[in-house]
Amino acid sequence: MVGSGGREHALARALARGSSLEELHAAPGNPGIARIGRCHPVRGEDIEGLVDLCRTARIDLAVVGPEAPLVAGAADALRRSGVAVFGPGAAAARIEGSKSYAKGVMEAAGVATPRRLDEATAPCVLKADGLAGGKGVFVCPTPADVDAALPRARAIGGALVVEELLEGVERSVFAVCDGERAVPLPAAQDYKRLGDGDRGPNTGGMGAYSPVPGMTEREIEAVLETVHRPVLAELARRGTPFVGLLYAGLMLTERGPLVLEFNCRFGDPETQAILPRLESDLLELLTAAAGGDLRGQEPAVSSRGAVTVVLASRGYPDATEAGVVIDGLEDAERLGAVVLHAGTALRGDTIVSAGGRVLNVTALGATVAEARARAYDAVECIDFPGAQYRRDIALETVDVPA
Repeated sequence: MVGSGGREHALARALARGSSLEELHAAPGNPGIARIGRCHPVRGEDIEGLVDLCRTARIDLAVVGPEAPLVAGAADALRRSGVAVFGPGAAAARIEGSKSYAKGVMEAAGVATPRRLDEATAPCVLKADGLAGGKGVFVCPTPADVDAALPRARAIGGALVVEELLEGVERSVFAVCDGERAVPLPAAQDYKRLGDGDRGPNTGGMGAYSPVPGMTEREIEAVLETVHRPVLAELARRGTPFVGLLYAGLMLTERGPLVLEFNCRFGDPETQAILPRLESDLLELLTAAAGGDLRGQEPAVSSRGAVTVVLASRGYPDATEAGVVIDGLEDAERLGAVVLHAGTALRGDTIVSAGGRVLNVTALGATVAEARARAYDAVECIDFPGAQYRRDIALETVDVPA
């Protein structure tokens, strides 16, 4: 398991339940993952180190969590060394690594996407072309917003993509892909803005829930048929077949679903709300995808709801505070929640903050509303001075049947 965040902790927990698992290793992992597997001081960007670790530990399957190692070619290097990999090669990972490249793929595949604009004139959306850790999108309804966003977007570096500003509801749809076929996972709703009511700057994600009202199995399958599979076919036509998790961020509009972005890996924090609902063997599923044959794979999914609340450091997403002592994690888990480590470190035997998004608190319930209540009860148990978190995750489901 390559990576160190909450997504990787969620993946590690799910993979650890695999019936064929012999050993679970992580590079570099985190204090939460260390409770269920062996962590190694190898960063995801250290591709040579990953290859050496896989050779030394005799790894059969590598699952690459973050986008940066994939865009940098980690999966290619591991495959050349004889390791099966769940994750696309660098050429296919450009679907996330370059917004302009993704637009070209979608246009060639006939996939609906927001219209490009020739210049940054409000209302519009500014997007940094390359990777920006979830912080490269600037929604600009007014000229003042454009003026404020342009220097920040340019500071990221690289080209800018300007698109029309859409109105609608965002959804995230994941598909496990083997280069040709796509198998759906449950849909999720995530929350990008820092503050309640979708106020404040964009972040890497402040929470998520699953299932999503209005996104039935039939509707998810329709998205795969009109979005994921045409893109898979186009990437294969270009000689860059996509093996891994293809994530479509959609806006449901009066014109139908439009693709806002593609990611080449599991989403964060959507994964933390999706995987607890998965009743089948994730290790078997990812192994089948890495082997190029998903035929017969139909993941079993619980009808229960799941809600994830992200706890971030003071100052996030700009200058974040680190080294803050965190207590109460065991109290939260005694309520039945799962506390996933996203940006933590050990100082002796003490857990301290070590990143922007620090903890993900996930709870299950018979409904999303019940899961929401349990997640927030668990959040209240955690003593994390200065923590920021939204109080409206999944609030819209309280009076809506899950």
